Amino acid sequence: MPVQNTTNTSCTGKGTLLLRWGVGRLMAGRMSMLATKASAMSVGGHVRAIAILGLPLIGGHVAQFAIGLTDTVMLGWYGVDELAAVTLGSSYFFSIFLLGSGFAFAVMPMVAAAAGAGEEQQIRRSTRMGLWLSLLYGALAMPLLWWSEPILLVLGQEAKVAHDAAEYLRIAGWSLFPALLYMVAKSYLAALERTQIVLWLSVFAAVINALVNYALIFGNWGAPELGIAGAAIASLVTNGLSFVLVLAYALKVLPEHELLRNFHRPDWEMMGKVFHMGTPIGLTTLAEASLFAASAMMMGWLGTAPLAAHGIAISLAGLTFMVHLGLSNAATIRAGNAFGRGDRAHLARGGKVVTVMSLLVSAVAIVLFLTFPDALMSLFLDAEDPQRDQILLIGGVLMAAAALFQLMDGMQAVALGLLRGVQDTGMPMVIAALSYWAVGIPASYVFGFMLGWDGLGVWMGLVAGLTCAGLFLMLRFWRRSIKAVGAAT
Repeated sequence: MPVQNTTNTSCTGKGTLLLRWGVGRLMAGRMSMLATKASAMSVGGHVRAIAILGLPLIGGHVAQFAIGLTDTVMLGWYGVDELAAVTLGSSYFFSIFLLGSGFAFAVMPMVAAAAGAGEEQQIRRSTRMGLWLSLLYGALAMPLLWWSEPILLVLGQEAKVAHDAAEYLRIAGWSLFPALLYMVAKSYLAALERTQIVLWLSVFAAVINALVNYALIFGNWGAPELGIAGAAIASLVTNGLSFVLVLAYALKVLPEHELLRNFHRPDWEMMGKVFHMGTPIGLTTLAEASLFAASAMMMGWLGTAPLAAHGIAISLAGLTFMVHLGLSNAATIRAGNAFGRGDRAHLARGGKVVTVMSLLVSAVAIVLFLTFPDALMSLFLDAEDPQRDQILLIGGVLMAAAALFQLMDGMQAVALGLLRGVQDTGMPMVIAALSYWAVGIPASYVFGFMLGWDGLGVWMGLVAGLTCAGLFLMLRFWRRSIKAVGAAT
């Protein structure tokens, strides 16, 4: 009897091994065929694939950006002082938000690579720990938002502007939690190429934000007139509702991933991986955001009207950047899939195509900024505002500077997307920090104040920092990262 059991067990074990070997060979063959098909994709095929994936992402980013843009437009109608305060407060908030969003951005290439390799469990693990780390970061960052007034005063801002910005942040700061969680959920869905829902949820959020803004800033429809506080409440409501809806969708449509099952249990190994990748991404994003935040601080030193003009010009430049960011996300997803398969040829051709697409977007933006600066800026201003002419005069110069950095702003965004797709985040962080902190911010101060170029000088510092980042990040991708993928295969 013992001998018979041993024999049967041995046969069963061999059968299982043979079955696994056969399934493995079948899957390997299928992956090989998919990789060959992907490598052979034409330029037109890449354009179509990037467009199908990227357009909803672009639309989603534009809709998400419209939330902040709506605040800027409506507060510009409400008053220049309020516009200046929210410009300052928003720059401060987004510097903190973007550092924490590194964990969400890390989820995207990790989920894309896991999906490309057919590893379902890794999808669930990385997304969960992205949510965990976002919550922990929000708890640590909240005091900086609650007690922002003394920090803004130390940074040299006018007392009234700093006080109003702090009042905005005391309310809007709570939206950091749902905003970060929403970013993780969006990255998870986008990496699985479920981009349509991301688009429509973002559009819905933008509409809700506009309606609540209109009611609470001006006191319409029987609501109290709250001004800046109304804009802050609208942002909090919008971000909270957005996260609830995107989470409900993910749980209903993708129940196999069981995102919330045993959510209270930490996955230390995966948390370490997400942290290791997300921290450099967050610091890279913070480096760029701090360049723009520093520019807002410097414009605040020049006065309320220059700061208001800066807020409008940066909003318009940010709108075009949303297109580049959508292309960057598409690049991350497609590069992540190619990386998971070890498909160097597909990665290289897709990288070239998305870069050219970004250049074309930049060309259109340059023409618009140089041709219609006053018309674009007038959308943000009350025709009867006494400071309108001064703001348009300053803003026209800033729009010309914004046209200058369009090309490199797009290049650095796309390069970062490609690098994240191949999970190369450490050296890009160093490049970004040196470009923005060692070149951009000092150049803004030197041009703006030491040379006396004022607002134009501050913006020329932006051009210098973005140019360095765009050039060196692209060199990083084409000279090292893409070759590393080829070597791995």
